[in-house]
Amino acid sequence: MKIYTRTGDQGDTALFGGGRVSKSHGRVEAYGTIDELNAILGIVRAGNPSRQADAWLRDVQLQLFHLGADLATPLDAAADWVVRVTAQEITWLEEGIDRMTDALEPLRNFILPGGTPAAAHLHLARTVCRRAERLIVALAESDEINPNAVAYVNRLSDWLFTLSRYENQQAGESEQKWALRS
Repeated sequence: MKIYTRTGDQGDTALFGGGRVSKSHGRVEAYGTIDELNAILGIVRAGNPSRQADAWLRDVQLQLFHLGADLATPLDAAADWVVRVTAQEITWLEEGIDRMTDALEPLRNFILPGGTPAAAHLHLARTVCRRAERLIVALAESDEINPNAVAYVNRLSDWLFTLSRYENQQAGESEQKWALRS
């Protein structure tokens, strides 16, 4: 099978379940940003994070593939084979945040992104996740989408922030606090 199809050479792309839209359509922007986020998580995993973080990140990468397919499929499409994001994935993230937070010092200040390479890349992933959230919210203003999509990425950005702190703690790396004046 060839990797190229030439079907998008005029600037449009197919959606799951049928139909075509411009490659600049909000739906494509949203799922494209989820794909970018997934690639960044691949970079985190390639940088040898803790074993536990690597396992969690693999699960999130699989969830992001589901979210991308969810966003690429209009709700009214005849595509019952598409796995949609559910409240279960959101609860999984919340439980993970709670578990990691219990192991961390309470957060009393803003912290600067950084620390270990894995933690720094997790902060980058968090910012891309927030951009994806903004794009998904914008998409929801014009198209009907799975309401769990917004909640999932909102929670995921919190999870990524917490995981960055957890990774630094696991590596014995102290957090750099933000100060009004340096």
